[in-house]
Amino acid sequence: MTREVRAFAVTVLILATLGVAAGLSWSAISPRAPYQVTEHGLVLADLTTQALIAADGWFAVITGALGLLCGGLAWFAGRRWMLAVLLGLCAGGVAGSFLTLWAGSTFTVGTVVVEAAAEPGVRIVPGALKLTAEGVLVAWPLLAVGLFGLLEGMHGYRESPLRHPYGIEP
Repeated sequence: MTREVRAFAVTVLILATLGVAAGLSWSAISPRAPYQVTEHGLVLADLTTQALIAADGWFAVITGALGLLCGGLAWFAGRRWMLAVLLGLCAGGVAGSFLTLWAGSTFTVGTVVVEAAAEPGVRIVPGALKLTAEGVLVAWPLLAVGLFGLLEGMHGYRESPLRHPYGIEP
């Protein structure tokens, strides 16, 4: 039982650590929406900006790629403790997504500002990186568990007696 708990904990810790690194890379490559400084606070400078959507897209690409990578590596490395590793992928993927969101919106690694269509002399500042489509938070655990299940299903079918129901070998 302790080996299963250890496999679960190691999986969650690895994915959580990857979440912080993913957040820093998300912060480095995602564009920031331009905001105009007014006497009432910050106002979105360009209402037609695609920077908010691009930040969500980069989040989905980074966490989705990590989900596929983690799902494949976990299936190859954790064959002895399937259930513990699978549960670790699920919990670690959720933790990794939230840590990616936290690290990316807390630390500013790079500031890619989309130019705003504002009048000359107006002060434009880059906005904070945030996630507007919260559904992309499930990309990491969903793709990790999905690939893990797909690989296990293909492997199980290959070794299954149902593949040759009448005992006839091809």
